Amino acid sequence: MVWFFCPYLWYYTLRSLTHFYMKKVTIYTAPACPYCIRAKQFFDESNIEYVEKLTQDHEEEHEALMEKYKWRTVPMIFIGEEFIGGYDDMMKLVSEGALEEKLQS
Repeated sequence: MVWFFCPYLWYYTLRSLTHFYMKKVTIYTAPACPYCIRAKQFFDESNIEYVEKLTQDHEEEHEALMEKYKWRTVPMIFIGEEFIGGYDDMMKLVSEGALEEKLQS
């Protein structure tokens, strides 16, 4: 058997391992919310898995989180147990290069 070095193979192997060790992302959304759609598009395009929870299906849970974090708008984005804010807050983390750090375990 012949082994050879392929930088692309290493890149994709490391990228898939990185995704394996990412913290869970949860987004509380509303159906017609443009910022919710943008947040989900960002995660989809970045190949980051997330769990979407529609506020209408999880009303009690959403209301408890609104009270706890004093946050009244959607999306509400969580990385692991940490509340990072909404779409604009997430994009600020992206521009600072901090989102990837938060995603790592």
